Amino acid sequence: MKRLLKSETLIALAGCGLIIYLLFLRPFIGVADNGDFLRMMNTIGLNYYDAAESYADRFFSFSHSRFAYDNLFSGFYPSSQILLVLVPRLIAGLVHGSYFDIRILGGVYALLLLAATWLIVRLGAKESYITGLLLGAGLLFVFYDIGYLAYFNSLFGEPVSMVFMLLTFALGLRLTGQERPAAKGLTLFFIAVLFLICSKIQNAPVGLAFALIFLRLRTLNGTGSWRKLALRFAVATALVSVIMYVAAPKELKHINLYQTVFFGILNESPDVRGDLRDLGLPERLEVLAGTNYFQGDTAIKQDDPSLTPDFYDRVSHKDVLFFYMKHPVRLIDNMKYAAQNSMSIRPYYLGSYEKSGGKPAGAIAYVYSGWSELKKNHLPHSLGFLALFYLVYYAGVLFHYFRTRELAGRIAGELMMLLGLIGIFSFLVPILGDGRADIGKHLFLFNVCFDMMAVAMFGWIVHQLVSYMKFISGKKR
Repeated sequence: MKRLLKSETLIALAGCGLIIYLLFLRPFIGVADNGDFLRMMNTIGLNYYDAAESYADRFFSFSHSRFAYDNLFSGFYPSSQILLVLVPRLIAGLVHGSYFDIRILGGVYALLLLAATWLIVRLGAKESYITGLLLGAGLLFVFYDIGYLAYFNSLFGEPVSMVFMLLTFALGLRLTGQERPAAKGLTLFFIAVLFLICSKIQNAPVGLAFALIFLRLRTLNGTGSWRKLALRFAVATALVSVIMYVAAPKELKHINLYQTVFFGILNESPDVRGDLRDLGLPERLEVLAGTNYFQGDTAIKQDDPSLTPDFYDRVSHKDVLFFYMKHPVRLIDNMKYAAQNSMSIRPYYLGSYEKSGGKPAGAIAYVYSGWSELKKNHLPHSLGFLALFYLVYYAGVLFHYFRTRELAGRIAGELMMLLGLIGIFSFLVPILGDGRADIGKHLFLFNVCFDMMAVAMFGWIVHQLVSYMKFISGKKR
């Protein structure tokens, strides 16, 4: 009975109840396909269930719970998501051969989220039972919001980033809280890091920062061959990070470059020709300014052979970075634009319900959406607000970092600083790597980092209040 009353157990049970109610008992809630599903479907052998379905019903307006089985690896998109989808897809194919129910995948994500929740609350409960409960309540309010959970019933890669961000930091902080951390715990942390950095190509560079964390963890007094293992994981993480980025499909790199230049730098540019000259590109490309890669009415087709020597072979993301370094005001303008779109957890242009549910096309589920609606409608959507938020967060982290003398406490502080840095990186990457195209959705990992920082600050405030109450209570005695 005592085990059931532990704060981490109570919160995990509450989280399990929320997931079952929102994703499995109610009318099906997911996220409609915007065309991105095909990359994963071709890889793991799925197809659209209704071959005669119209374009309007298949994309954007309605979500889908059923997918037909197809040939494995008719295409390939490098992502750790493959493992998470392929295993349940193969098992489901053996026991349920007529179609693949996406809720099986939703269940996999749910288990990972519950594991992360249990670990985080257990860490908070070390301070006090009340701290653990309130920290858990914060997690349930924020990360069990339908804006996040609806992604579980989809083939988007976003839930992989979310659950493994939570698991990575939970497992990392757990190592710093143990007197003699075990190699098993270090291995689990490494696995979580790999799933995170390999979930999306844009996450790959984050692995270099985690490689440094492994070098710091190497200095702890762990069990077994701790130091050798930590060093190997540091090298492996750095290598995987580089390989993941280099192995990105050429077509995807072309899409990102097109979006970055024509829908980013040249979008609403005051001097299109001047910007093209700075980028080393011919002025004839000015007719593409403000267009995106998926438009069908551009003056020059995106796959026109002439664009290979005139654009794709001439420019890289390094040139984009140098352009913004020469024109910082332009970067700030795009950062302001990103900030205006930074508080939406989910894309509101993608419907939540199946067509069979009788809801209007594009209808959005708002059940248990307190956090996502609070962010969208009430938090400031400005660069100034984000700067203030980060200033407050880092002030608290650095305050504790310099007060802590223990090595493990310092490394925990460095992990919390890394959380903020990943958020900054995830804010800038869509600007530098994809322009303004669907920027709200591309800021998903930034939102995860922002929300983790918000919950961490809430947990710190609760801890301070509980400590103060204990102090007052002790003085009265």
